[in-house]
Amino acid sequence: MKIHLSSVCVDDQDKALRFYTDVLGFQKKHDIPLGEHRWLTVVSPDDPDGTELVLEPDEHPAVKPYKEALVKDGIPVTSFAVDDVHAEFTRLRGLGVRFTQEPVDMGTVTTAVLDDTCGNLIQIAHTN
Repeated sequence: MKIHLSSVCVDDQDKALRFYTDVLGFQKKHDIPLGEHRWLTVVSPDDPDGTELVLEPDEHPAVKPYKEALVKDGIPVTSFAVDDVHAEFTRLRGLGVRFTQEPVDMGTVTTAVLDDTCGNLIQIAHTN
């Protein structure tokens, strides 16, 4: 068994697609119209046939309070692996990304937390 799809609930699919592709560097995999919204996924350019991240509309009534509570408590909704958190932090900050946690060495892992501009905090991490 392996993970095929994972979702991040976003407040605006167009804005999310721009951020996740133009800023974070993912590639669009699927963009299928489904009425008011779309089936919109992105993948890592290093693994285009790997796990897809669904940029899911946050329309369900339970989603917005959940997202707000996580952000209020500083809890990332998910974590993305990077080769070097410090280098990625510098690159992303140069693109105007807001971080809620600068890189922190936690022994076996280094992490940082960013705001995805779509209502979520995202952790980036690398194993030390």
